[in-house]
Amino acid sequence: MRRRRALIALIAVWAVVITWVAFTRGGDDTEPKAAVKPSPSASPGPLTVSEVYQTVLPSVVLIQTTGHDAKQAAESATGTGVIANEDGSVLTAFHVVDGAETITLTYTDGTTSSAKVTARNPALDIATLTPEKLPGTLVPAVLGGGVEVGDPVVAIGNPLGLTASTTSGVVSGLDRKLSRDRQNDIAGLIQFDAAVNPGSSGGPLINDQGQVVGIVVALANPTDAGTFIGIGFAVPIGAALGGGDNGPGRAPPL
Repeated sequence: MRRRRALIALIAVWAVVITWVAFTRGGDDTEPKAAVKPSPSASPGPLTVSEVYQTVLPSVVLIQTTGHDAKQAAESATGTGVIANEDGSVLTAFHVVDGAETITLTYTDGTTSSAKVTARNPALDIATLTPEKLPGTLVPAVLGGGVEVGDPVVAIGNPLGLTASTTSGVVSGLDRKLSRDRQNDIAGLIQFDAAVNPGSSGGPLINDQGQVVGIVVALANPTDAGTFIGIGFAVPIGAALGGGDNGPGRAPPL
């Protein structure tokens, strides 16, 4: 009897153990999953041409002048500028406003303002304009950033009066020298192949981060046609902001 009772007790204990094991394992039949580790977010990549255009366009202005030629006071000219400061100062090419009796800026929101030249560097063909009034929303461009040969660039301007036009290309060369008849050369220029034409002068040359890296001042023009043949030139933004001076001179019209 004692052996029988001991056997019954042992069976009961094993039954309890088996039931407990089955209960604890029965609720999860899936394989254990590895913990998900957070991955680092991707670094901001280069902007597309469209994104560069949308980013910088609010900072680009149309420049129209009258009395550009002292011999023909009624003559008008068109160029481009870029808002370079929170005070609304506009960088452009000096030859766009050289000799102008009146200077009118048109912002991308359609508002206009007269302006005057407050700083000039004929040696680099760079001028700074101060507008009489600012647009409702002022958007200064981001200036800076270096470029290397082969880097993609975008130009925004008003070529041949076609406002707010954009073209893209690459940096074709650095530290180029532009020879000018009866005028001092301009050295240290960025050479690029994004198409520019008369009216583009003074506009921004922009890298793929949306930074203005240069101010367009000229195109290679071996003929009298005055049209783009695949080579444009821009003053590096550091020099345009006062980092260099190559003596007196005047850039050819663009």
